[in-house]
Amino acid sequence: MGKYFGTDGFRGEANINLTVEHAYKVGRYIGWYFNQKSSSRAKIVIGKDTRRSSYMFENALVAGLTASGADAYMLYVTTTPSVAYVVRTEQFDCGIMISASHNPYYDNGIKLINAKGHKMEAEVENEIEAYIDGEIHEIPFATKKEIGRAKDYAAGRNHYIGYLISTATRSFKGVKVGLDCSNGSSFAIAENVFKALGAETHVINNEPDGTNINTNCGSTHIEVLQKYVVDIEILQGYVKENHLDVGFAYDGDADRCIAVDENGQVVDGDLILYVCGQYLKKHGDLNNNTVVTTVMSNLGLYKAFDAAGIAYEKTAVGDKYVNENMVKNGHALGGEQSGHIIFSKFATTGDGILTSLKIMEAMIEQKQSLAQLAEPVEIFPQILENVRVYDKAVAQADEDVQKAVKEVEAELGDEGRILVRESGTEPLVRVMVEARSHEICREKVDKVVKVLREKGHVIK
Repeated sequence: MGKYFGTDGFRGEANINLTVEHAYKVGRYIGWYFNQKSSSRAKIVIGKDTRRSSYMFENALVAGLTASGADAYMLYVTTTPSVAYVVRTEQFDCGIMISASHNPYYDNGIKLINAKGHKMEAEVENEIEAYIDGEIHEIPFATKKEIGRAKDYAAGRNHYIGYLISTATRSFKGVKVGLDCSNGSSFAIAENVFKALGAETHVINNEPDGTNINTNCGSTHIEVLQKYVVDIEILQGYVKENHLDVGFAYDGDADRCIAVDENGQVVDGDLILYVCGQYLKKHGDLNNNTVVTTVMSNLGLYKAFDAAGIAYEKTAVGDKYVNENMVKNGHALGGEQSGHIIFSKFATTGDGILTSLKIMEAMIEQKQSLAQLAEPVEIFPQILENVRVYDKAVAQADEDVQKAVKEVEAELGDEGRILVRESGTEPLVRVMVEARSHEICREKVDKVVKVLREKGHVIK
């Protein structure tokens, strides 16, 4: 990870540690860089989520791009995977998504996507960082006819919607679906897709106001959709029973999806990988008979894969690393417990709406509910504690912290595991323990966190 760019772009609180000056300079460098590589004027496509600051950053990026002589094409409010789709299918040099994904509204981020629809190469991000810090030459301004133009490209979002609909193999008619759009990017897309495919579609949290994105809704607050799927209300003397067949919750930029089955139980990324892995295997579409996971996936998933005869590989945390493994080895399916799921046949990045369509396909074609499809996986109890620290690298490297971690590993043996890692985007050390009971998990997490506190690493 670089100084500004982490595993998922340049992330920070708007106008605190991610400012309009940063965005302008990113635009300046990107516009200049791709103009040097292109035989004609560089074309950069930009999308944004519903945060209030996204509009500000959009304007700053466009100013930087056009000042360097590139043309900026605006998708406006759209999803991260739609930007990846448009950039790779419509001959753009680069894509930019303005979003902080699942973070609170006051945070924001700049995600860069290369011409193939993958996350931008680290060497390009490093050059941008050097330009921001004044470590490389100043970039000339475009003048006269060389100044770039800003163009409306909302049509690109419609192309993506059409593509999503085309990936469905069955009608959704007769299926009652709940969608939690997190007051984010999916509000303008998901409902249209499900209705076009014939589902009885019920939507919540799809009225963004610039400050309510991810607030008590979406994939990070799945309890809201759980209640909605099975809720019973008495309205004016009448009983309203939702009892939906399935629910899907997205995050702010809709690159992740968490599902809820017909009983209101959570089906997270691990369970989605199992359901979809089994389905692809039955149809001969699970390349190399392998699913790519991260080290955060639950032990229960691996035991279920073993029983099903499905191989798996583990990467570092981050859909960036999952995707790199998939591209290198030709795997068809990979993802994270958090709901970033990649279907390499259809997309180059995690796509929450596409994931929900593929789950629907598995349910409809196999004539089974989501609860039935996920039943073989026995998830181990897990506790993940995010500890806010002064310096995450120093905290994790502390000898006493490492000693405590090794002691917990020895105590758990084959009946559990501990994982301590730095957040890629926030000043956090994440302490995760899986074991046979919540009590054991709590005891082992507390043991490590106690050492972090005693050594003065934790922000009080």
